[in-house]
Amino acid sequence: MSLTDPQFIRQLDALNLLARRVLKGSLQADRRTKRRGTGITFADYAQYNFGDDYRAIDWKIYARTDELLIKLFEIEEDTTVYVLLDCSRSMESKLDYAKRLAAGLGYIGLNGMDRVVVHGMADHLTTIVDSARGRSQSFSFLRSLEECTTFGNDTDFSVCARSFQARRRKKGVVLVISDFLFPKGFDDGLKFLQWSGHDVFALQVHDPKDLECPWLGDLEIECVETSEVQRVTIREKEAALYREAMQAWNDQLKEDCARRGIGLASTTNDVPFEFVIQTMLRKGGLVA
Repeated sequence: MSLTDPQFIRQLDALNLLARRVLKGSLQADRRTKRRGTGITFADYAQYNFGDDYRAIDWKIYARTDELLIKLFEIEEDTTVYVLLDCSRSMESKLDYAKRLAAGLGYIGLNGMDRVVVHGMADHLTTIVDSARGRSQSFSFLRSLEECTTFGNDTDFSVCARSFQARRRKKGVVLVISDFLFPKGFDDGLKFLQWSGHDVFALQVHDPKDLECPWLGDLEIECVETSEVQRVTIREKEAALYREAMQAWNDQLKEDCARRGIGLASTTNDVPFEFVIQTMLRKGGLVA
């Protein structure tokens, strides 16, 4: 089903209604800034100066003290939701599913008046959606997401994380959607994103075939990303070691995220994408 299909958009609308009930329309519950301006929550008083908005003067205080003071309010800023979508060739069987997750979370953000940015990751970072804000941008957001494809010759999460930070200085919520099967590991990339001040959330997507070794015998295996070919012999013993290595890798991701306070949800692409998002929302949203 296309991301711009009316039936799919109805699914997104249902998720957005749930998000409004659970999260009050925002991926982050507290978006108030310490900056002062015209808002709805009173923060402080300040001396009136020429050029200030006279409508902010507190005339009751003036009547009592002869001082011209203006009211200051906390202002609410939009959250920027950054989606880092793994578009490496190892995601070939999982990319459509990953795009649905990105579509659902981005759609909720747009309807909550958050700003949404999407980057594709592989051996370098590319821009899929430069910046979108508001419900009116939903269709173009979904269309751009739908058009993205796999690219690159390898995956380097650390390089992509550093490139992302060089481009995007404003702090926000960073959603990393990937299988996290990065040849050079995931720890440095997660650490760098968090060190940069972002609220980081990891969404791990596997194909069930990732978790098992389906081959036995003498084989030539080609890497889907680098096209490197290796001749191997796989017996039941090697197949069991593969399963153990996958489990250890995923357990390490879980441990690292817990230690860093990074939210993590893991799923396979045979689970309905809306169920994954519903579960995340009912657990309180994008939190550790």
